[in-house]
Amino acid sequence: MVRFVTLWNWTDQGIAKLADTVDRAEAFAKNADKSGIRVAQFFWLVGEHDGMIIHEAPDEITAIAAMAKLAKLGNVRTHTQRAFDAAEMRQILAKVK
Repeated sequence: MVRFVTLWNWTDQGIAKLADTVDRAEAFAKNADKSGIRVAQFFWLVGEHDGMIIHEAPDEITAIAAMAKLAKLGNVRTHTQRAFDAAEMRQILAKVK
């Protein structure tokens, strides 16, 4: 599985439905699981971004499609980045030598 971090910000629609944010996150995680995405954690943030999702997918295409599906609902805009753990970073560094 490939790990990703998705930062998200509410749209006007998402803010208008703020009271439903936790339910929407739970529904997203449940539906994402059906697509092969494993949501590890969902966080709400204070600062530049309103929230963050840590998730894993079998490949980049599956991950980005899931985030596009989420954004298409109109409540958030997303920014997804590939995330590497220490073991993966060691593999990258080994190729730098």
